[in-house]
Amino acid sequence: MDFLLGLLFNIVGGVITGITVWLLVRYGLTSFYTVDQNERAVKTIFGRAERLDGTTADDPFAEYLRPEERERYTYPKVRVIPPGGPYFKWPWERIHKVSIATQTVNIATDPEDPRANRGGTVLEAVTRDQLNTGLTGQLRYRVSENHLYAYLFGVKRPLVHQLGYFISILRERIANFSAPASSAAGLLPESSTIDPSIFEGISINDLRKNLRELNTHMDRECLSSAVRYGVILEASLITSIDPPTEVESALAAINTAHNQVSSDISLAHASADQKIVESRRAVEIETLKAQAEVEPLNALAAQLRELHAHGPEVLNLYLRNVRMKLYRQAQRIIMEVRS
Repeated sequence: MDFLLGLLFNIVGGVITGITVWLLVRYGLTSFYTVDQNERAVKTIFGRAERLDGTTADDPFAEYLRPEERERYTYPKVRVIPPGGPYFKWPWERIHKVSIATQTVNIATDPEDPRANRGGTVLEAVTRDQLNTGLTGQLRYRVSENHLYAYLFGVKRPLVHQLGYFISILRERIANFSAPASSAAGLLPESSTIDPSIFEGISINDLRKNLRELNTHMDRECLSSAVRYGVILEASLITSIDPPTEVESALAAINTAHNQVSSDISLAHASADQKIVESRRAVEIETLKAQAEVEPLNALAAQLRELHAHGPEVLNLYLRNVRMKLYRQAQRIIMEVRS
């Protein structure tokens, strides 16, 4: 009996020792963790993230949300664990690490269906004049350190939501895009009776000429993505917009005619401006000639007035000297003889 009790105690002690060793190995060694330089972490305790005071409603990015969206995208602020370590966590705590390094993705990428958009290479969009165009470009983004709750817990797949939001805004912009009217009207004089709409290009040409404006518009419209999905869009780089191949030749002909008309108008403006400048210079030259002829007469009149002010004899002497000078220069003199 004593032997059995001793054996039982040994078995129970061995089990307790084994469980203790297993717990120390399982939880003791894995309770320490580190956070890399390009990572940030959030700790959850029984599934609830450690929170700070305040919400994202007070965030500067929240002002880019529409009023009806602010309540929907209001998330709590969480405590962010900075790079470093080793840190300690209890077995009932979980660490969620996120890379905040800047990443690049093709605008045609569909994370849910890699075969979509021609294998993730070309994104299609319809222009204002019903042309189905193909767009290529890239998105540069990173996870927002101040909005990790939205990225980790707000939506299931933040990148999918971000790409979908970007594409919907891009297609809406392309479908309604038109170049500023001043670009066409500026080619014509103010008094012209020609309709400026004749010189407006079709929408795909306007888009190609205003790619920078389109990218700037997308950057501005996506400022709210940090509050929505915890993703900051650093830059949208739409590099090309291509029409369908069957209308490429027609567009080339239209562009050639448009460029020819613009060139003719520019040449006419330049010729008219040159003639105006030449006319102004001719007027200035004739004016200077007239002033050159009048100035000696004005000086002579002033001199005669000054001599007359000293007495008639002075003026007569001056006239006598002038007459003698003319006599010396003359080769023949005709004088009137009074009878």
